[in-house]
Amino acid sequence: MDAKNTIETKNNDSEKSKNINALLGAAFIMATSAIGPGFLTQTAQFTQNLGANFSFVIAITTILFAGAQVNVWRVIGVSGLRGQDIANKIVPGLGYFVAFLVVLGGLAFNIGNVGGAALGINVMFNLDIVTATILSGLIAIFVFISKNSSSLIDKITKFLALGMIIIVGYVAIFNQPPIKEVVYRVVNPENTNDLIFPIITLLGGSVGGYITFAGGHRLIDAGITGKENINQITKSSLLGILVATMMRALLFLAILAVVSKGLQLDSSNPAASAFKHSLGQIGYKFFGLVLWAAAITSVIGAAYTSVSFLKTLNSFVEKNEKYFIIGFIAISTIIMAFIGKPATLLIIAGSLNGLILPITLGIMLIASKRKDIVGEYNHPTWLLIFGIAVVLISAYAGVMSLQSLGTIFV
Repeated sequence: MDAKNTIETKNNDSEKSKNINALLGAAFIMATSAIGPGFLTQTAQFTQNLGANFSFVIAITTILFAGAQVNVWRVIGVSGLRGQDIANKIVPGLGYFVAFLVVLGGLAFNIGNVGGAALGINVMFNLDIVTATILSGLIAIFVFISKNSSSLIDKITKFLALGMIIIVGYVAIFNQPPIKEVVYRVVNPENTNDLIFPIITLLGGSVGGYITFAGGHRLIDAGITGKENINQITKSSLLGILVATMMRALLFLAILAVVSKGLQLDSSNPAASAFKHSLGQIGYKFFGLVLWAAAITSVIGAAYTSVSFLKTLNSFVEKNEKYFIIGFIAISTIIMAFIGKPATLLIIAGSLNGLILPITLGIMLIASKRKDIVGEYNHPTWLLIFGIAVVLISAYAGVMSLQSLGTIFV
C-alpha cells in the first residue's frame, strides 16, 4: 500500500512539475515573441527622441498590454478553444479571416525576425548576411525537428529571455542612468501630445498579430484549460507581461544613460550604437547576442503560433503541424536570404497587422459573455471595460496604419 501511495505521489509531483514548466513556457513564448528586432529598434529610437519621458510611454503601454493579454488568455484558457475556433463560433467563417490575417502578418514579420537573427550573427562573428540568414533559419528548424520540441521551445525561450535580461541589465547598471528623472517622468511627463504615437506604436508591437495568442495557444497544447485553472492561466499571462516589460525598461535605461550624456545614436542601428557607446567593441558584440536571441525566439514564436491558427481549420495541417512549422520558417528564410526584404509585403502586412488586435480582442470580449464558449465562467466586468478601451485605442492605431497602404500603389 505504501509503495502504491509513493508511486501516486511521484506521479502527482511529476504532473505538477510538468504543468509549472508549461505555464512558464507559455509566459516566455509570449514575452519573447514580443521582444523582436523591432522591439529593440523602437525602444532605442523613442528613447533618443523622448528621453526620460519614454518611461511614461512604457508605463501606459504596459497597462494596455496587460488589459489585452489577460482578457485573451482567460477566454482562451477557460474555453479550451484557439482564437480561430472562437471566432468561428461568434460568426461562422470569421475564424478563417482571422487566421489569414495572423498568418500573413506572421510570415511578413518572420522574414524580418530571420533577418534580425542574421544581423546578430553578423555583429558577433562578421559572417556574411546570406550565410547568417540560412544558419539562423536552420537553428530554428532544428528546434521543431527535435523529438521533444515543446519542451525544447520552453527551455530555449526561458534561457534566452533570461540571458537578454541579464546582459541588458548589466549594461543599464554599468552606465548609471538618471533613475530619479525617470521615476519623476513616469507620473509627470513633458509634452504629452508627443507621447500618443509612441504609445500606439508600442502597443501594436507588444500585442499585435500572433503575439496575442502565443501563450494561450501554448497552454491549450499543454492541456492546461478550464475554469479550474483560471488562476494559473492569469498568473502565467502576468509573468509574460512582466518579462517583456522588464526587458523594455532595462533596455530603455541602458540607452537613456547614453543619450543623456549627449551622445548621438546611429540612425541606421540606434540600439547597437548605444551598446557600442557604453562598452566599446565588447558592448557591440553583446548587442549582437541580444539581437540574435530576440530575433530567434521571435522566429520560433511566430512560426509556432501562426501554424496553430491553421491546424484546427484543416485536419491535414493538424496531422502534419511540425512540417508546416518547418516550412513556415524555411519560406521566411529563403525569402530573406535570396530575395531580400520584400518591402511591399512588409508594409501591407504591417498595416493589416494594425487591425488584427482590435478584431481579435473584440472577438474575445464578445466570447467572454457567451455561455456556449466559456460555460459558467463569469468574466469580470472591469476586465471587459478595460478590454473595450484597448480595442478602441488599437482600432484608431489600425486605421492610421492603413493610410500608408495608398502610397504603395501610386
